[in-house]
Amino acid sequence: MSQKPMTQLKLMALDSDDLQIISSCCQDAVLKVGDLDYLATQKQFVLSLNRYAWELDGKSKTPERRKSVLHFAQVNGVKVSGIDRSDKEVILSLLAVLFHPSESPSGEIELVFAGDGAIKLNVECIEAQLSDMPAAWEAKGRPSHE
Repeated sequence: MSQKPMTQLKLMALDSDDLQIISSCCQDAVLKVGDLDYLATQKQFVLSLNRYAWELDGKSKTPERRKSVLHFAQVNGVKVSGIDRSDKEVILSLLAVLFHPSESPSGEIELVFAGDGAIKLNVECIEAQLSDMPAAWEAKGRPSHE
């Protein structure tokens, strides 16, 4: 019996090692400023993004982007720098998701964007989830960095 390849990622991060995996899957994802949402009363931060499917790189004939949702729970506060939140149509390119620990298990999750933009999430603990949606399409090219 042949096994069908997995088509949609569903990942959960509960520690910094898990978060590094999510970070690598989200590297070079693009999104609009309007796709960022902090739900303060629910202590959640959510971003809808178009991620490059790195896990398929070299395994597929054509590069692919996928609609995905990156969700963080246990968020006590958000600091934004280098991003103009007033223009919802500005395109952001996510480079990395980092964790800076403070008093265990709390700390700061930093979303690093191209062009010196950053979002810092003050979290009680690491609780993140990356979920691909069914939408996928051919990418215009493979992201590259100098």
